[in-house]
Amino acid sequence: MTGYDPQLLATFLAVEQTGSFTRAAARLGIQQPTVSQHIRRLERQVGRTLVLRDTHSVSLTADGEAMIGFAGNILAASEQAAAYFSGDRPSGRLRIGISDDLALTGLPQILRDFRGNNPLVDFDLRIDQSGLLHQRLEGDRLDVFIGKRPSGEQRGQLVKRDRLVWVGTPSTKLDLTRPLPLVVYPNPSLSRTEMRRALNRAQLPFRSACLCRGVNGLIGAVAAGVGISAMAASLVPAQLVTLGAGHRLPELGTIDLVLLTNPRTDQRPAVRALISTVLSSGSRSLTAYLPHRASRGTGRPGGGGARRASRTASD
Repeated sequence: MTGYDPQLLATFLAVEQTGSFTRAAARLGIQQPTVSQHIRRLERQVGRTLVLRDTHSVSLTADGEAMIGFAGNILAASEQAAAYFSGDRPSGRLRIGISDDLALTGLPQILRDFRGNNPLVDFDLRIDQSGLLHQRLEGDRLDVFIGKRPSGEQRGQLVKRDRLVWVGTPSTKLDLTRPLPLVVYPNPSLSRTEMRRALNRAQLPFRSACLCRGVNGLIGAVAAGVGISAMAASLVPAQLVTLGAGHRLPELGTIDLVLLTNPRTDQRPAVRALISTVLSSGSRSLTAYLPHRASRGTGRPGGGGARRASRTASD
């Protein structure tokens, strides 16, 4: 019976989540050749190719996609066993801040699993805009933040790097000679800042057509045709579509979904246990639920079969 080395599985998940051998090495505090060695060793153990890589991209094979769930389960079980037998069971109250658009992903299930495995830990949960949660973390009012970080920042554990895309409805039509109607969050808002930067670079006029206090309001306003907005590509809900090249909108670049901790409390067993749970879950846990994805008319493939997502291979 084959047993898979947790260290190799952790490296595999780091590659899957960051989309890069370089970034995986930085997260794990090891050299890039060591990451490559770990992946080769895991593939020899499995007897299958899990990762396809060249000088430009990293992608998972169908077997690699299947390994994500197995790896997360094995690592979670390993952490639980270590905590149980060490006698250092996490306890106390954990102050968690979560970007409100991540509430539409599998993250609540991760928290449910964590709570089931750590019954002595209670939550103080704050769902809000990423910019406001950054301020709360810096003000010692959070222990852990899971959400987006500003462009160019390097703080935190990278859970997922994603494209920032324009969103609208299948019937969205834009007149680029008139101010584009934007649906935005109040400042500080990372997506609002990136939309404005991109439109200013492209010298396109715009206006704030709707100010929303939460992701449900933003989705509702865009779905109603009030205006367009921007979201991480994997967080686009079923009600909206990604606006393509035909709309002639400027590129928005990428956005990082990260896990940040409070340096005053980051060594608490509860904090370390939550970090381990999130990072062992695989980046697909931070993807929007799309129950009718195949019928959305975006040109993207629907459900069925394993997906192969190309990712940037280096920083």
